[in-house]
Amino acid sequence: MKVLVLGATGNLGAYSALALKDAGFEVVAVGKRESDNGFYEERGIPYYSVDITEKEDYKKLHGLGIDIVADFAGELPSRCKFNPQMLIRSITEATMNVLEYMRVEGCKKIIFPTTPYDLFAYHETGEPIDPDAPRGYPPTGDHSVYAIAKNAAVDLIENYHNEYGISRFILRFFTIYQYHPNAYHYADGKMRMMPYRSLMDRASRGESINIYGNPNRVKEMVYIKDFVQVVVNAAKSELDGGFYNIGSPHRVSLDEMIHGIVDVFSPEDNKSTIGYDPEKPDTLQSILDWTKTARELNYNPKYDYITMLKDFKVEMETEPMAQLWGTRDYYEKLYSDKV
Repeated sequence: MKVLVLGATGNLGAYSALALKDAGFEVVAVGKRESDNGFYEERGIPYYSVDITEKEDYKKLHGLGIDIVADFAGELPSRCKFNPQMLIRSITEATMNVLEYMRVEGCKKIIFPTTPYDLFAYHETGEPIDPDAPRGYPPTGDHSVYAIAKNAAVDLIENYHNEYGISRFILRFFTIYQYHPNAYHYADGKMRMMPYRSLMDRASRGESINIYGNPNRVKEMVYIKDFVQVVVNAAKSELDGGFYNIGSPHRVSLDEMIHGIVDVFSPEDNKSTIGYDPEKPDTLQSILDWTKTARELNYNPKYDYITMLKDFKVEMETEPMAQLWGTRDYYEKLYSDKV
C-alpha cells in the first residue's frame, strides 16, 4: 500500500511519514518547501514540493498509484499571524483539491486531523466528549475561523465518502506534544514562547514556577510517538472510518504537569520551587472520550507523562530532525527578540 503524506515537513507529518515507512508502507512525502534538505531521500522516501492550494501542482503527483492520503498540511493559527483567508484557502479549499485528486487517481482512503474546538460547547462539562457529538465552532477568538475551516473540510470529506466511497479517518486531538526546535508560536496575534516550553526552560535554570488557578484541572497530554500509532492503524484499517478522539493514557493535572517538568528538567542540585496562585484564572479543562479509538483502531498509548517528558528531553538534546527542521539555536536567534 502506498501512502501520500501531505505536510510531511511539518510536526505531525514528519513523524507520521517515518512511522508509516517503519510499518511497511510505501511512503511518498509532500511538503510546500522547495527542499527537504535530503531528509527523506536518505530514508528511502521520495519527496515532492507541492502547494496544496494550487490545482496545477497536483500534476506532479499524477500516476503514482496512491492508495491512502494522510493529510497533515494547512495553516495553523499558532504558526502564523491571524489570516482568515489563508486558513480557508489552505484548509477548506485545499481539502477540495486533495479530494478531487483522490477521485481522479482512484485513491480510496484519507486520514485527516481536525480540531477539538469543533466541540467547544462541551469543553467545560467535566465529562469525556463523545467523538460523534454534534460539531460547532467558537463564536470568537483566534481558533474560530480555524474551526470553521476544519468543519467545512470535514463536511467535504463526508460528501466524498458518501458519493465516491472514500473511507475517512478524522482524528481529533488537542496539542500533540513533541520536541520541535522552534519553541515559539502565535497566541492572540502575538509571538510568544509556547507555555510548556517556557516552563521547561525555567525548570532547567532552577527558576521558581507558580501554578495558576485550580491545580487539579486536567489536560490531555498525547505524545507524538503515541499519535503516530493511530495514523498507522488507520492506514491499516479496513473500516469505513469516522471520527476518532485521541487522548492521553492518564489525564494529567496541572499540579502533576508542573511537578513532572521540575523532576525531569531541573538540575538535581538546583530544583525549581513550586508555588500556587489560586486567584489567577483557571486553565482550560477538556476531556476526550477515546474508547472508540481504542476499540476500532487498537489505540494503546505507551507513553505515560513522565516517560514522555524523558523522551522529549532526549530529543531536545539530540535534535533528530535537525536536517529537516534546523536547530533550536536558529529559532532562538530568529524569534527570541520578538517576544
